[in-house]
Amino acid sequence: MSEDLKKIDEILNNTIRPAMQADGGDLELIGYDEEKKILTIKYQGACGSCPMSTMGTLMAIKEILAEQFDPAIDVQPL
Repeated sequence: MSEDLKKIDEILNNTIRPAMQADGGDLELIGYDEEKKILTIKYQGACGSCPMSTMGTLMAIKEILAEQFDPAIDVQPL
């Protein structure tokens, strides 16, 4: 795991993951393209089966990572 992916994982562990896990879901980090600044994630559990939840959490993930990691980051679900 790259240093950037480790930082992203730590940020998500401290912010969005606890809420997702409390609702029976989680997310997996698939990869991070450092050149294009694109993070690829995969929703797991309950969070992967609800389109509205997916949109809401995706926006939250993007906002949190833009604020705490890199304003230019984009997040794409599988």
